[in-house]
Amino acid sequence: MDATHRHLLIERLGTLLAERRLLLGTAESCTGGLIAAACTDVSGSSAWFAGGIVAYANAVKENVLRVPRSILDTHGAVSEQTVRAMTQGACAVLGTDMAIAVSGVAGPTGGSPEKPVGTVWLAATLRGTIITQRHHFSGPRHAVREQTVLASIPMLLDLLESAYR
Repeated sequence: MDATHRHLLIERLGTLLAERRLLLGTAESCTGGLIAAACTDVSGSSAWFAGGIVAYANAVKENVLRVPRSILDTHGAVSEQTVRAMTQGACAVLGTDMAIAVSGVAGPTGGSPEKPVGTVWLAATLRGTIITQRHHFSGPRHAVREQTVLASIPMLLDLLESAYR
């Protein structure tokens, strides 16, 4: 997916959100705000994008997004449980109907046998319904981060479209 296609998908997402008077927020770790940046690249995004939280440190996940310390201690920052909690926290803090959260190992260091470099968890929520995905992306750090952004938009569209069929 190239930048033009990504932009078109985000425009579609924004149109659907605006038509339904829904707001989107982001909670990002490994992408460092790239999803929020991609959303705000679209003109008129203020009608449907509330904001984003870059929760790179566990302390931010815990203190700002309200991810329980027990989840971080038991499952780690890169886990399904953590991104689920991050989406809920983002909706609560940002006052949104929908949120996307991502946490992963972008590399080149930081991987483990259980969570090698390129492992990324994503969660999307819409009014309490949460879906998750785990990906194993390849390439250098910037490629893992970009692939994460590219995976997030169709995930949001799928959740939104399935809720309003």
